[in-house]
Amino acid sequence: MTLVTVLIVTYNHVGFIAAAIDSALAQQTNFEVEIIISEDASTDGTRAIVEDYAARFPGRIRLMLSETNLHSNETVARGLRAAQGEFVALLDGDDCWTATDKLQRQADFLLNNPDCAAHFFNATIVRGWAPTDALWTPQTQARRVDLAQIWHGNPYATAAGMLRLAPIRNVPAWYHGFFPRTDWPLYILCAISGLLAFDPEPVALYRLHEGGMFSPQSEASKLDSTFAFLTSMDRCLGGQYHDMARAGCSRLFYEWAEDYLSKGQPQLSRQAYAFALRGGGVGQTVRWGAFGRLGLRLAKASVLQ
Repeated sequence: MTLVTVLIVTYNHVGFIAAAIDSALAQQTNFEVEIIISEDASTDGTRAIVEDYAARFPGRIRLMLSETNLHSNETVARGLRAAQGEFVALLDGDDCWTATDKLQRQADFLLNNPDCAAHFFNATIVRGWAPTDALWTPQTQARRVDLAQIWHGNPYATAAGMLRLAPIRNVPAWYHGFFPRTDWPLYILCAISGLLAFDPEPVALYRLHEGGMFSPQSEASKLDSTFAFLTSMDRCLGGQYHDMARAGCSRLFYEWAEDYLSKGQPQLSRQAYAFALRGGGVGQTVRWGAFGRLGLRLAKASVLQ
């Protein structure tokens, strides 16, 4: 019986996909692991590489190939539907794992902690081909996050996690439209059924490059898309968690507004500040006094400009 499904999602990752697959094949476990590769009609030779791996490892690798580029989260959803494991570990085709015991340790944790719906390690950031000392998740990240807190932002790298499959196996059709934001909706769905646990040890490489789907966006575009995601996710869940969604949205954008202002970027700070107000949660996770003081500092920054 398969305990863990590795789901590798790839599109135009010709320079990286072999490392991703090799890192999955290198995992040392005392249980069965299946590897599903969901390839979305690449144009750069990625498909030929994954087909070669599938031919060489027929008992370990299954392919799901798009006839045309779907450009949606269906590439993830179809893998979740087909997965045979109790747990699933997502891996983008341009990332890879650096610890050969990642899957074993995470599966052991989830088996021993039934109150947790997911477990995450940390990831080291790679910019193009250049490794850095930077980590994706701050070392100060809480070791446990609940449903209310995951609305405040997504602190986890996709490659760093392992999720229980049950809460996300039949993810609703609305999930497809959140592309290229693939992981945060899944974390929210998992958090409905349990806690999200974190271990700060880095076990993966998270690659930032021009071919990525989300990282190359401008800061202003990221603010727009994040606000759209949070409000849409709230609607997709039928408003069941509306208060949490509002509080999380306002908290996240308030923190971004503070950060942008401290970096001397008042225009982005004003954009984030407006979203914090529109989120509707000021007065809950953000006190009105602190919010008002930030507004005064922004007004002063505007005058000085």
